[in-house]
Amino acid sequence: MRPTEILMQEHRVIEQVLDCLEIMARRAEAGGKLDIESANQAIDFFSHFADKCHHGKEEDCLFPLLEEKGFSREQGPTGVMLHEHEEGRSHVRGMAKATSAVATGDSAATTDFVSHAKAFIRLLREHILKEDHCLFQMTDQALSEEDQLNLLESFANVEHDEIGPGTLEKYLAIATELAKRFRVTCQASNSGAGIGCCGHHECTSS
Repeated sequence: MRPTEILMQEHRVIEQVLDCLEIMARRAEAGGKLDIESANQAIDFFSHFADKCHHGKEEDCLFPLLEEKGFSREQGPTGVMLHEHEEGRSHVRGMAKATSAVATGDSAATTDFVSHAKAFIRLLREHILKEDHCLFQMTDQALSEEDQLNLLESFANVEHDEIGPGTLEKYLAIATELAKRFRVTCQASNSGAGIGCCGHHECTSS
């Protein structure tokens, strides 16, 4: 399996939780009440799985390698992706702040949550499209077989050393729980045989 295939598998899981977040935001906007437990689970997922793990692999492993191969950070795709990662982090912080405010009785903060959630969903879906259909194709063309193997090893090191054993399984379980709760298509499970270094595989929600 190529490193880009692992990243694309992770994209499918991230999209799954984005679908759940969209339903949360829509319900909060319509009813004026935020599902705090689900919001906190989604924020936790985006902070750790999507950012620390997935974006960590890109920022610490993939992007530096591409820049070694001649991709320009200032005028090339890695700079754009890094900027969008930072923009996404800002929206996740905004959702976390709004959720905390709602939990302490500030129901008006629900509007802030919805605003950040909508912007984050739009940003990340467009970001994923750019990576899946442009950056990753360029990556596969630019990297040799040896580069690919070294990158896979680097990804495994991020998962083991930076994320920690069992952490990915925890967040895949959260993604599955949210998918079942909001009845969206489930792409992740913490059980059964894994595919790739993250153990992703499709499951059926009920």
